[in-house]
Amino acid sequence: MALNLRITEEQDRRLAELARSQGVSKNEAAVRAIEETWARRGHEAAVRGLARAAVERYGPLLDRLAK
Repeated sequence: MALNLRITEEQDRRLAELARSQGVSKNEAAVRAIEETWARRGHEAAVRGLARAAVERYGPLLDRLAK
């Protein structure tokens, strides 16, 4: 599948710098950035879910301990 990515000159410079620092093509650097961002968002969502569950389970106890 082909994709044309429209980015500014500054973004292109940043992508080129990122690619050079990783020793990969600009295409590979962009793919890695997408995958890393996707994975991080998934991790953050999982952490939010665990935190919500902990508050539901231990919230009343924490409230009593805080007094």
